Formats: sequence, C-alpha cells, structure tokens
Amino acid sequence: MTVDDTATLATFAASGFILLVAHNLADHVTGQTDSQADNKAAPTPDEVAAGANPHQGWPAILAHVARYHVTLVVLGLLAWLVLPLHWSVLGVVLALAWSAATHAPLDRRWPVRWLLENTGSPKFANLNIGGLNGMYAADQALHWLALAVSAVLLAVVR
Repeated sequence: MTVDDTATLATFAASGFILLVAHNLADHVTGQTDSQADNKAAPTPDEVAAGANPHQGWPAILAHVARYHVTLVVLGLLAWLVLPLHWSVLGVVLALAWSAATHAPLDRRWPVRWLLENTGSPKFANLNIGGLNGMYAADQALHWLALAVSAVLLAVVR
C-alpha cells in the first residue's frame, strides 16, 4: 500500500464519519421543519387515486433537501478547515449532487416501501410497534448507503 492509498482510505473514513454526523443532525434537528416532514411524502397512493396531484409534496421535499444540504456543507466546511482532507471541488460537487439526488426520492417514502415490498419484506415495511419502524429503519439504511457513495466520491475524485 502506498502513502497515497493510505491518504485515500483515511479521507474516505473521515468523510464517511463527517457525512454520517451531518446526516443525523440534518435529518433530525436542523434540516427540516415540521411542515416539511409532514408534507414531503404527500400525497399517499390512495390520495392520488382519489384525484390528488401526485406532485404536491415536491415543494416540501425540495425545501428539506436544501436545508439538509446546508447542514452538510457547514459541517463539511468546518471539518475541511481543521482536518487535512484531500477533497477536490469536483469531488465535493459530485458528492453533494449524489446526496441530493438520492435523498429526495427516498424521502418521498414510496420508493422505500416499493423496495421493501419487492424484495420480500412487506411486513417490515408495515412494522411500527414498540418504537420499531420498518420504513424509518430502511430509509436510514438507504441514506447511509448513499452517503457511503458520497464518501467514496470525496476520497477518490481529484
């Protein structure tokens, strides 16, 4: 392993940790209002079947994704200022673009439900008991996967 390989791996690990901390802060504290959280997945399939506009939740999801990414940028900038992170402008742009492009559809909820129902886990999609929520757990797992890709982009794009 070369010194460059070690720097890339360290940048990946640090980037991943920074993104996960920023994600948790942004998704649960700073990155959305109650109104955005309530409306970002609207309408339900039943509401669409009853004639609701299928795009009605997009203003809320786009506002959430914007606020969420402000948190990612602020924490990323703070980390970049104090850590020897080897991020390129292109890597940062690609990582943020990937994050935004995946975060919005996942938070519409129906793609997560569709994935669970079509990979043999419809019961997990409906789990909501004793503090366990299958849709939320799957949503978070998929966000972490997307952030792992963002961490790779930050580490390898020069």
